[in-house]
Amino acid sequence: MGTDTRTAGPILLVSSQGGHLTHLLALRPWWEDLERLWVCPETPDVVDRLGDERLLRSHHPTTRNIPNLLRNTVLAARLMLRERPSLVVSAGAGVAVPFFVLAWLMRIPTVFIEVYDRVDTPTMTGRLCGPFTTRRLVQWPSQLEFYPDAHLVGPLL
Repeated sequence: MGTDTRTAGPILLVSSQGGHLTHLLALRPWWEDLERLWVCPETPDVVDRLGDERLLRSHHPTTRNIPNLLRNTVLAARLMLRERPSLVVSAGAGVAVPFFVLAWLMRIPTVFIEVYDRVDTPTMTGRLCGPFTTRRLVQWPSQLEFYPDAHLVGPLL
């Protein structure tokens, strides 16, 4: 009987800029002592807010942009095979979809955090990532109506 000598890969934090990134940054006490890699667009606010974090640039915009979806899918495949992350975490937006699909295919756990400001309807990314999500976190009790399998964590912001 052999021993598995592989080491766990980094936590992969996948996000767009703005509020989605703010949600993941709010989790700093959880991730700050873990090996991690960020996948985000290289916009001024991302560069400013992530500072010296390990960052891989994603393609944007992602909303209704098939060429960037395909580019991000190639990016996800290369990155996931090279890094073998131990967990993929996202609060959206569209860039998360190919990473969640590939993580599911590779049996890598995923966590999707539904954003703070969508209390009446699910986000498109939340719906698309749903079948590939290991654990879904919501911030409001009303979000449990459309994500009954989610875990209520309360407001992150």
